[in-house]
Amino acid sequence: MFQRSHFQKLVKVMKEPKRFIQVLVGPRQVGKTTLMSQLVKDLVAPCIFESADAVAASDRTWIEQIWNNTREIMKEPDVNEYILVIDEIQKIDNWSEIVKRLWDEDMRNDVNIKVILLGSSRLLIQQGLTESLAGRFELTYLGHWSFAEMESAFGFTAEQYVWFGGYPGSAGLIIDEERWKSYVSNALIETSISKDILMLTRVDKPALMKRLFELGCLYSGQILSYTKIVGQLSDAGNTTTLSHYMELLDTAGLLGGIEKFAADVIRKRSSSPKFQVHNNALVSAQRNEFFGEIKKQPAEWGRMVESSIGAHLLNSSFVEGYKVFYWRHRNDEVDFILEKRGKIIGIEVKSTGLVTKTSGMDAFNKMYKPDKMLLVGAGGLPWQEFLKISPSSLF
Repeated sequence: MFQRSHFQKLVKVMKEPKRFIQVLVGPRQVGKTTLMSQLVKDLVAPCIFESADAVAASDRTWIEQIWNNTREIMKEPDVNEYILVIDEIQKIDNWSEIVKRLWDEDMRNDVNIKVILLGSSRLLIQQGLTESLAGRFELTYLGHWSFAEMESAFGFTAEQYVWFGGYPGSAGLIIDEERWKSYVSNALIETSISKDILMLTRVDKPALMKRLFELGCLYSGQILSYTKIVGQLSDAGNTTTLSHYMELLDTAGLLGGIEKFAADVIRKRSSSPKFQVHNNALVSAQRNEFFGEIKKQPAEWGRMVESSIGAHLLNSSFVEGYKVFYWRHRNDEVDFILEKRGKIIGIEVKSTGLVTKTSGMDAFNKMYKPDKMLLVGAGGLPWQEFLKISPSSLF
């Protein structure tokens, strides 16, 4: 079952007498709606599921209407509680203020409506929660599917996961790779950008943001300064604009920019980013090669493996509460640095050849004395095994 720990948590809290608004946020097509359908079947309480996907953003009465309908149902005999699920909640203007007012009314009047909100824009959901719903919610992040989940549900091999990534809806299409690439590009990438970013946030240069995304996918796992990015993009504007667009792509679960590890926050934030996709399918769908061809190109395959490791670390960080960086000093580099509560772990990825150590690992170890240094791949922990572990277990 998809992300069973999340499912078990929701079943438990829905049965508790104490109520909080349950908020589930994550990228498109990772199974939020599927999880809800499984949850409804496992609970005794009646449930209603509504989606704001086709509702006008300006329709501020929509939430109140369905909420009041649920209140009317609660007046029927033998109905002591009800579960109200609202999907794509961030698409309604001022949604958090509306939910706050209705929720507080129910708490005062002891109306036992248990609320679950789903959203695909992490930025807009978190803004609403911090501005209006403080103390009233519990947040759960549903990220892209891990290798362990794709292996369990669809029989993916580690190599297939590196290339085809972790979109469950696309798993049945990998036998026809042309069709798979088309599905990921049109149904996932274009939909995420248009519905989760362009429809919800002001973007003055949408073509530029799309080109930035394509470039970021091409260079996933590589360090590129915003100044160099400006040089490769037409009508690029300034580095501040690109940094903002990168943040929007990151909150939509598409493309992030990993910061350089440094001793102070200012130096971290001023560093050149290391591009990192949240799901390797976003890279493969835009490449010309097919799965059988890319495996015969050791250098390119190695980049795909490192990008997959990075995606695994980035996705897990949202749930497990650590931060992900890279490190570079002169000619020395470490692929990933994990930081949590003062503990530091360095991770170097080498997918090919026989390697026992690197100069980057030695230099970082001397400079920062990390709690652990880990070599993943050739000469160390097999990268296939690393993709199965929970990164927080390293601390």
